[in-house]
Amino acid sequence: MDDREIIELYLSRKEQAVTESDAKYGRYCGRIAYNILGDIEDTEECVSDTWLRAWNAIPPTIPKILKAFFGKITRNLSLNRLEKEHARKRGSGETGAVLDELAECVADPRAEAWSADSVVLRDTINAFLKDLPAENRRIFIRRYWYMDPVSQIALDERCGESRIKMILLRARKELAKRLMKEGIEI
Repeated sequence: MDDREIIELYLSRKEQAVTESDAKYGRYCGRIAYNILGDIEDTEECVSDTWLRAWNAIPPTIPKILKAFFGKITRNLSLNRLEKEHARKRGSGETGAVLDELAECVADPRAEAWSADSVVLRDTINAFLKDLPAENRRIFIRRYWYMDPVSQIALDERCGESRIKMILLRARKELAKRLMKEGIEI
């Protein structure tokens, strides 16, 4: 079933929308949740919560890209669950490592300046990603959006972990320079 048909099921308030969403995007959302939470049961709950959140959001929201819509919901639910349960202390997932890596580039999101700079920050990061070579952009997004382990990225990219780490290090340094140039506190 294509995305347009799934959205129509949501708009028609047919429960089949959830079944079709899970069939098509369940593994994708599960991967996102697991990379953040590192726990199968929490992952399954977040994916189930994703369908409920989508059910409540469609309508009025009509997503342009359904996969990205579900992915964003799953990611936000997983990060909220992680924070709520203090899962970082349990050493779960890749979240701790990813956040530590990015800490050198981006200010604490709870800082006061964050809200004032959020539009500039978003635009700067989008421009930064657009300027990256396609391979580096893919690696950067996999690590810092999907929170994939470096080992998995290296395996999928058919290269060594040290190469992936170097690409990420250089990208973070470039991002930090770009943010400083824009006057965004890091």
